[in-house]
Amino acid sequence: MDQKTKRRQTAAASSPNERPTLKTIAFMTGLGITTVSRALKDAPDIGAETKERVRLVARQVGYQPNRAGVRLRTGKTNVISLVLSLEEEVMGLTSPIVVGISEVLAETPYHLVITPYSSSKDALAPVRYVLDTGAADGVIISRTEPKDPRVALMMERGFPFATHGRTDMGLAHPYHDFDNEGFAYEAVRRLAELGRRRIVLLQPPQHLTFHRHMRKGFDKGIRDFGVEAVPFGAVDIDNSLVEIRAAVEALMRSPEAPDGIVSGSGAGSIAVIAGLEAAGKKLHQDVDMVSKVPSDFLTWLRPEVITMREDIRRAGQELARAVIARIAGTPAEELQSLSQPL
Repeated sequence: MDQKTKRRQTAAASSPNERPTLKTIAFMTGLGITTVSRALKDAPDIGAETKERVRLVARQVGYQPNRAGVRLRTGKTNVISLVLSLEEEVMGLTSPIVVGISEVLAETPYHLVITPYSSSKDALAPVRYVLDTGAADGVIISRTEPKDPRVALMMERGFPFATHGRTDMGLAHPYHDFDNEGFAYEAVRRLAELGRRRIVLLQPPQHLTFHRHMRKGFDKGIRDFGVEAVPFGAVDIDNSLVEIRAAVEALMRSPEAPDGIVSGSGAGSIAVIAGLEAAGKKLHQDVDMVSKVPSDFLTWLRPEVITMREDIRRAGQELARAVIARIAGTPAEELQSLSQPL
């Protein structure tokens, strides 16, 4: 090989405008393409020193497997699809769950693709798209319903998935959930201990499964601690903050005004506080509040509020582990977890 040809090959291997390939790594390490490929797959017949050298070069050049090629060879995409509603972004849940999932996937061949949708449209459409096109190897969904058509479809197709939240379908499927029943019960207990007797719940929408869980814990707490539930069906946590603020202000100005509030949403609690203060009420004087939160931000702003944290980052981690294990064939019954309020 003459020097001119060698210079051309070296330039081609290091060109910043071209996607690094197995051929690039083979050229830079002096190994064959097959050896490089097997080293990246951790083949047992390739020495540890060779594997480390190949991986180091792969990291340095920014090598990523070509998904189309992987799919042709293996029938897999190495993609996990996270289907998220726009409402979850409003409630501040998107970033922590994405971080949690990404932390687990970083140690695997899988990549995360986020598919947003609006609950006002067909929630089944993004799941059907993944199934019909084979765009991912597994799906993670949230905002589950007691009889969730997305779960029914994926079970029917035998497609690996995990849900953030439970269903009530008599079907065993992977899930991670937060103990909303325990949260609401404990919230009522704490308010009762503070001497609050008339308690209201800002609850999830009735069509979601965790509405049932939160409502069950709230109603049980009302009975067990001898306090009164104040009816409040004007809004739920899916309403806009403007709507929640207005509804709370109207309630706090009425003869039915509560002296205790349980909020199922950290973002909703900001609107609740604005509404009660617009009505001339003061936290920790006229009314106490317990709120579920995804982070500590509400405590920083209003330390008077009693908070119980749902670890959304951990939820992402658990869901990622569950869907990967399901892809590998682990029984669904072994991939179900429930976290407690912090």
